[in-house]
Amino acid sequence: MLTVSAYAAPSATEPLVPTTIERRDVGPKDVLIAIRYAGICHSDIHTVRGEWGDIAYPQVVGHEIVGEVTEVGAEVSKFEVGQRVGVGCMVGSCRECENCRAGMENYCLKGNIQTYTGVDVDGSITQGGYSTHIVVDEDFVLRVPEAIPYEAAAPLLCAGITTYSPLAHWKAGPGKRVAVVGMGGLGHMAVKIAAAMGAEVTVLSRTLAKHEDAVAFGADAHYATSEDATFDELANRFDLIVNTVSAPLDMNRYLSLLRLDGVLVAVGAPPEPLPVTAFTLFATRRSFAGSTIGSIAETQEMLDFCAEHGIASTVEVIPAEQINEAYERVLAGDVRYRYVIDTATLPAV
Repeated sequence: MLTVSAYAAPSATEPLVPTTIERRDVGPKDVLIAIRYAGICHSDIHTVRGEWGDIAYPQVVGHEIVGEVTEVGAEVSKFEVGQRVGVGCMVGSCRECENCRAGMENYCLKGNIQTYTGVDVDGSITQGGYSTHIVVDEDFVLRVPEAIPYEAAAPLLCAGITTYSPLAHWKAGPGKRVAVVGMGGLGHMAVKIAAAMGAEVTVLSRTLAKHEDAVAFGADAHYATSEDATFDELANRFDLIVNTVSAPLDMNRYLSLLRLDGVLVAVGAPPEPLPVTAFTLFATRRSFAGSTIGSIAETQEMLDFCAEHGIASTVEVIPAEQINEAYERVLAGDVRYRYVIDTATLPAV
């Protein structure tokens, strides 16, 4: 076992604190990664505060991970020591169900192994990226292209793939009108990616405070949802709406913005239910869908796409001692657009 430094939540109500955790020995198909940067995702906060259900404590979160390979197992064929790599939201799956066999491990019918709070192959609770090292099966490790700045690559492993996947699945591109609801960590990536795909992109956020950023990221238009006139003006306009907000919204109002056969896809995950009226869906054969991250192959495709188009997350790098402050700022919406932890600042073991 390898003892490594980390920041962990001792309970649902206490601040995260420095600690040490044990990583399993490197197995034949495993890769040991020295973590360089770890993004702070809103999911991390929901999880450690018990908003998505009970978890085991202490818990180390973080599923936006980049670093270098420092050791490989005897049977590893995809990676070598010194390579830039990343780990996202999952570190394993059953590999036997229909979805896994189809290369869609993110929709594993038995439940994929989450990077944190999951049950690992050795029976332990998985611990995430707010740490100095992690051991992962090579089949769940990604190549990080040199063209993407290291610290800005970390959020792509969650925010990037979470927005890329529905945009690719519902074929955002030339001739398609795409709206992005919310322009935070997820939303700003959705804007950048949809614009790079060639879609006409509109940002829908509560105010126009981020208008200049929206335009800089590639948006063609930006509307304030706090203004009722917005919903009248944009009725029946969009082919695809990507809702990135992790708070309750009136879904019927947003569904009314879809044109014939339009889709509203939820990628943000508020703990509360989101009621939808059937007649709103009936109006123009609208669909309300969900999407979660992407497969390993699709995540690699996303990383390569971002490298090709010069896309990366817009980040603020922080030392580990500022994690708790960053959590409060995320909840207050005071981040442009992703906090990334420099793991070199974790206390030494």
